[in-house]
Parts: sequence; C-alpha cells; structure tokens
Amino acid sequence: MTFQGWPAEALEFYERLETDNSKTFWQAHQGRYEDAVRAPMTALLEKLEPEFGPGKIFRPNRDIRFSADKTPYKTHIGAVLDSGGYIQLSADGLACGNGLYHPAADQLARYRAAVAEDIGGAELERLVAEVRRAGPQVVGRDPLKTAPRGYPRDHPRIELLRYRGLIAWQEWEPAPWLGTAQAYRRITGFLHASRPLKDWLDERVGPSELPPR
Repeated sequence: MTFQGWPAEALEFYERLETDNSKTFWQAHQGRYEDAVRAPMTALLEKLEPEFGPGKIFRPNRDIRFSADKTPYKTHIGAVLDSGGYIQLSADGLACGNGLYHPAADQLARYRAAVAEDIGGAELERLVAEVRRAGPQVVGRDPLKTAPRGYPRDHPRIELLRYRGLIAWQEWEPAPWLGTAQAYRRITGFLHASRPLKDWLDERVGPSELPPR
C-alpha cells in the first residue's frame, strides 16, 4: 500500500469511538480501524523508513490498571520513529512531536547542565528560535514553579531550566489535504524543521544510563 494520507473514514472512526468507547463498538468496527487508520500509518512508516529509520505503532488499548478512566481504547493512533519523532492522528486531526518528553533523572540533570552552560545554552536558544520560525511550537513539559535546585532564579535561561522535558510540537486540524500525499509532506517538513532540536538533545543529553526499573 502506498501512503496517500488518511481517508475521512479514519476521522469518523475516532469521532464515533469518542462517543462509544466500548469493546462492543471496537469489535464491530475493527475492520474500519485496520483499513482506514492502521494501514495508512503502516504505509507512512514504510515510506519514512529510508530517511528516518523504522517506526513502531503503539497498541490501541489503554493501560487502565492505575487509571480512574476505564475506557478501554485510545482515541488516537500514535507511532514513534527510531531516529526521533512522534506522529498522531485523531478526530482532531494530525499532530507531530519530537524531542525529550519524559527524561529520566540522569537525562534531566544533563539537560539542565547543558542549558546552564554558556555555549550549549546559547546554542539551544538559537535552535529553539530557528524551529519556531519554521512553524512548530517548542514547548516545555511540566515546568517547575521556581528554579531547580542548584541554579539561580535570575539565570538568563531560567525558563528553559525550569522545564522537565522539551519538545517541538505541531498540530493541523482536519482538512481535505489529510487524505492526500500532502500529509506526507507536512510530516516530513516537521521532522526536518525539528531535527536541529533533536540533534542538540541527542548530543548534549543522550539516552538514560540508569538501570531499567
């Protein structure tokens, strides 16, 4: 299958799932999910692989073990690329992300040390501005209300220091182009625009070195 975007049935599927998030609905409409939602995502990942590496589609079932919300299914499909990048489709449209969303403790420590450093921090400021000019937002996850321990409150990059994660993010509302090859061009445009930020994070922060929990 060649990726040509997602048909309108994909968005309709998630609109209906939002109103009837039940096993009965899912089983009755699983064929639509496979054909209109998952198959295009699979084709997209295959098309992206030569440049961005393999991708993985997240399972549609929610982990409800520790959640008060017991609805069984996610109301979006999400996929992640090995080289960095997240793609999501829902009834609200298309979204893409890239960066460091949920760093481990050692990653967060290295991120803040790099931000505080004159050369590394100044480079990150420049890259954030560059990514924003290209279109994506650059947003920090779960910021602290004050300076992190060990850093002055008047640090020139205090906003970046307060973040507990940093990502580029872009959203597009449903539109006819979503069912065409233009969807691929928008996704790759985002991945190219956000790559400098991801490269900085890879170089300055890298993967966690802590043992798995």
